[in-house]
Amino acid sequence: MGRWQDGRGKLIVHGEREELAVPLEIASSYRARTRGLLGRDSVDGALLLSPAGSVHTFGMRFPIDVAYLDRGLRVIAVRTMRPGRLGLPRVRSRHVLEAGAGVMDGWGVRVGVRVKVVVE
Repeated sequence: MGRWQDGRGKLIVHGEREELAVPLEIASSYRARTRGLLGRDSVDGALLLSPAGSVHTFGMRFPIDVAYLDRGLRVIAVRTMRPGRLGLPRVRSRHVLEAGAGVMDGWGVRVGVRVKVVVE
């Protein structure tokens, strides 16, 4: 946890049987969080926006999965958002994960799961 710098790392998802490592981009500066996934056709792995309590998909080219994380990096909500939508703010959300629509379920990212961020 803590304060991250813009860059790359790995998202470790603690699954029921094993841990899964997913490529991760970290967007912690205002500029990087504002840009997010805008102007892209896809994302390799996931994007972590920190700090963040809500997101929008205006100007996005593809639908995304959005996971809201609390201070301890525990998932408090997961939603799939089509382009042109405004996500509701989550009161306890401190970080937001974004990935291509449908992939978070396959990774085991669901409410109550704790994830870990490893900076490279």
